[in-house]
Amino acid sequence: MTKILIVEDHALVREAMAQRLARLEPGLECLESAGTEDALALLDANADVDLAIVDLMLPDMNGFSLLAVLAKRFPDLPAIVVSAMDDEASVRRAFAAGASGFVSKASSGDVLVQAVRETLEGGMPTPARAAAAAQSDTQRYRFTAAQARVVELLSAGCSNREIAERLGLTEGTVKVHVTAIYRALGVGSRSQALVAIARSGVQL
Repeated sequence: MTKILIVEDHALVREAMAQRLARLEPGLECLESAGTEDALALLDANADVDLAIVDLMLPDMNGFSLLAVLAKRFPDLPAIVVSAMDDEASVRRAFAAGASGFVSKASSGDVLVQAVRETLEGGMPTPARAAAAAQSDTQRYRFTAAQARVVELLSAGCSNREIAERLGLTEGTVKVHVTAIYRALGVGSRSQALVAIARSGVQL
């Protein structure tokens, strides 16, 4: 049975998400928290939580900081950010802090359910416009889907080891992808790749 923790300080939003997620599968259980202290206590008491859903605007700690705490204390727990702060910088910062997925609060409940399903299966859902931009850049540079995900995490400042952990790959596989990305961008180092990505307008 899937168990999901929802960390959201607005009760109506939190309850609406829980009701929508209940449709994901029979018996799905949602734990609800209005703040980070209670959320961490719930996780300590429930080792079988499969996924955390985190808002970025919380009363006692911002969501970025909570993501970092979750990544350190519960490294095997995937976390999806659901936030109205869905600009590109916030999305990148969320992934850099440890998010496994990102859903804009402007999205429908069906989008949230799909993002949860995708994350539980090992995917990394992003807002629609970010996904569209990534698709455009994938075609432009002929990145494979896997390489596009690596580029996204490179842009977020992740090391090869962190990328491997996030994507469930070996570091050797990540190095192969990074080498191919350098070749596509016409560069020979990570710093040059980041500059090329920024200058070319690649948005991930």
